[in-house]
Amino acid sequence: MGFYPALAQQATLTVLTHNSFSLDKNLIASFERESGIKLRFLKGGDAGEMLNKAILSKGAPIADVIYGFDNTLLSRALQADILQPYRSPELSNLRPELLLDQTFRATPVDFGYVALNYDRDYFKDRPLPQRFADLASPEFAGLLVVQNPATSSPGLAFLLATVAAFGEEGYLDFWEGLRKNGVRVVSGWSEAYYTHFTRAGGDRPLVVSYSTSPAAELYYSEAKPKPSEPPTANLFLPRSSFFQVEYVGILKGTRNLRAAQRFVDWLLSKPVQENIPTQMWVYPARREARLPEVFRFAQVPPEPARLTPQQITNNRERWIREWTQVVVQGQAAEAVRARR
Repeated sequence: MGFYPALAQQATLTVLTHNSFSLDKNLIASFERESGIKLRFLKGGDAGEMLNKAILSKGAPIADVIYGFDNTLLSRALQADILQPYRSPELSNLRPELLLDQTFRATPVDFGYVALNYDRDYFKDRPLPQRFADLASPEFAGLLVVQNPATSSPGLAFLLATVAAFGEEGYLDFWEGLRKNGVRVVSGWSEAYYTHFTRAGGDRPLVVSYSTSPAAELYYSEAKPKPSEPPTANLFLPRSSFFQVEYVGILKGTRNLRAAQRFVDWLLSKPVQENIPTQMWVYPARREARLPEVFRFAQVPPEPARLTPQQITNNRERWIREWTQVVVQGQAAEAVRARR
């Protein structure tokens, strides 16, 4: 992990994370023991909410490090100027396609895909959608639950996938069709998956989640005997999944710079990277990190949607505003487009 000058006294490092952050307690204890750094994790809500807290506290930062903002929020974090550069010696071990910030203020830790999941039992004797546009057809009315892109990172990622798939001129028409087709919109992933998805007793057999969710369903299954395959599966409609990268950054104003740098390097180390898949259900950024066996059910979508950070920077707030007008306020897509 590189050479670090001895810390004069035990530092307490505060790490601001989203609510889904999780790592093995033994790994954390080992790091604290070897480094002399005490870790304090401050959970800040969904990724967007967490980033807002970091930006609002810019003058007097509430943490030393922030982990969990993604490529949909990357430009916002950089423009807010809350991060300081750090070139970790571990960067050469990471997948090069994840290194989207050439200023080295945001370091990739993991990646994944926001994707549609379906309840296999529900669709056992029913047809599945074949095209992205099918979700707005009467055959699938009232079956889908999504997250609000203004409050949820998977919700925003799914909105971006629709922009990539249908284009500037078509995405609002698709969402108007979804609204008329009875799409349910909720504030965050947990509510969508654990309240409204049929696997949790809800009435929606289609949910915006992650391509790793079926693997997680099998991993945590308490059924006896343990099933050989998950009860859910990915619905990889072309360009309906969005490529997502999560980052760590050192907050400007930290008084624990050396400890923060050591923590970043540790996050990228092989033991932590190999722990991440079954803790946070994402893929490790480190190239040679081994994946657990259950990840054979965490497929990679064949045609994921991607937008550049610059496209997201230039248009994100407008896309969210237009989405809100069409989906939440019930305005016509044509009218919203005409006001651009």
